[in-house]
Formats: sequence, structure tokens, C-alpha cells
Amino acid sequence: MANLNKDILLGTAIGDALGVPVEFEHRQELGKNPVVGMREYGTHNQPKGTWSDDTSLALCLAESLCKGYDLSEIGNNFVKWYYEGYWTPHGRVFDVGVTTARAISYLQSGCKPELAGMDRERDNGNGSLMRILPLVPYILNMEVEERYKIIGEVSSLTHRHPRSILACIALCEFAIQYINQQSCEKAYQTMQQILLQLLKREIFIEEDVPFKRLVGLSYNEFKAIELKDIRSTGYVIDTLEASLWCIFNTSSFKDAVLKAVNLGDDTDTVGAIAGGLAGIIYGYDTIPSEWINVLARKDDIIELANRLDAAKG
Repeated sequence: MANLNKDILLGTAIGDALGVPVEFEHRQELGKNPVVGMREYGTHNQPKGTWSDDTSLALCLAESLCKGYDLSEIGNNFVKWYYEGYWTPHGRVFDVGVTTARAISYLQSGCKPELAGMDRERDNGNGSLMRILPLVPYILNMEVEERYKIIGEVSSLTHRHPRSILACIALCEFAIQYINQQSCEKAYQTMQQILLQLLKREIFIEEDVPFKRLVGLSYNEFKAIELKDIRSTGYVIDTLEASLWCIFNTSSFKDAVLKAVNLGDDTDTVGAIAGGLAGIIYGYDTIPSEWINVLARKDDIIELANRLDAAKG
């Protein structure tokens, strides 16, 4: 776990880049012509190795954490990304979610960062879940309540509904518990215990139905969910479930991210999150070199991870 920042940042970027050319393609189409490596052009007409808003915003978060935790600074980086092309692969934004774009416009006009995010039930896309994993090394050794507070604030920059916040807590806690216990099954079980406790709190009391499978199914039952019952849409619960399911049903970085991308629909985000988790589990050095070699701004991403390491040290 010495290279946790590289594991997460490179894993996220690679999974995202694999998914960008086939975003919105249906599962049936990908079944006939599955993604087996880096493609170019496709949905967004981008060169091979290009990552999307998922990785850009994750890198904006990571960049800010080099100086410590400052929610306003993270928000400023999001604004610079959207309006100036900061931490984009090729100098301009080509993909952004509606909820995220609206929240960033509020940030740009001076809204308090903790209030910028949308909080309606319809605002539960995966736009905060997709960028949350770089928090993990920073909050790893904090008290649990402090972890929950920071995760909630960082989600709320764009996604302030309790469901999105709880999904971000679930993902980060799964990652933290894996780091601590080195077992997907044990990490999942501990995550379930955390969710069950949090669902009793007033803020999350109405979220039991969306999290029904994640708290109600054992590890083996969740792992055994049939492909047809895994949804890979942009809805935050679908994305969280799909990412974990891909991790549980594979045994290498390569297989995890390819399974994620070939689910179809929101391929870049499911790929990015599965990639971040797979990076933690298998290490960035297990990522195929032919993928790393074509990754946009790979040296900049590695340099950022090194700066994060130095900041924590």
C-alpha cells in the first residue's frame, strides 16, 4: 500500500480512458464487439488514452489535497477545470454531467462550497461518487466521524442529497476496509455494518430502499447477482453496485476494468471507479504497460501522486 496515490489515480484514469470511446453503448452491442484494450475516437471522438470529467475532477481533488484539506480550494479547482480546462487531458472539457455543471456555476458565482451541490432526489447521478476515491489516503487514519464529515462535504460540492453522500461513504469505507483487512469479503461486510448504522441516522433514514441490496445481500449473494440484474447507468446506486460487482467477480486489474467497461451505458464512470478500486487491490504496477503508455498526461498524474505522497509524509 506504499503507492496508494498512484494506485488510485492511475487506476481511475485507465478505467475511465477505456470507457470513454464506448460511453452510452448498449451492453448487447459490446457483447458482440467487447472492449479488450484502449480504443480511439468513438463516442467523444477523442484520441486513445483520453480520460473524461471523472478523472479530471478526481485529479482536481488530489491537487488540492497536496496542500491539505480545504473545501473552497477544491471548489476553486473544479471551477478552473470547467471554465479554463485545468486538469483536462487535452486542454478542454468535452464531457460533464448536468448536476455537476450547475453546481460548478453556483461555485463560480460565489455560492458557499458546502451548499453548491444539488439536493433533490433527481440529483443522484454518479458525479460525486466518480471523483471521491482520491480522498481515501488522506482520511485513512482519521476517526470515523471525521471521515464521514469530509466525505459528505466533498460530495456536497456537486451532489448534496443524502443518497449520494451515503454512496460516497460506502465506496470510501469499502476501500479503507480493504486496505486494513486485505479481503474483499471482509471489507464488504464491514461496509455493510457501517451502512446499517448510518441508515439509522435522521439524515439517511429514508435511504434504506436504495441501499437494500448492498446491506441485505451477503458477499456471496451479491457476487452471484446475475449480469442482467446489474445496471450500469449514471444513477449513483447502479454505479456503486456495478463497480463492486465487477471487483468481486474478477481477479486482476485488467479483468476488473474490462468487465466494468463492457457492462455498457456509463462506461467511463463504472470503469473509473472499478479502476480506482482495482488499483488499490492489485497495485498500479499490474496495469498493462500498453495501456499506461498511451494514457494522456501519465507523467503529470504520476508527478501529482508523488507530490501527494510527499505532502502526507
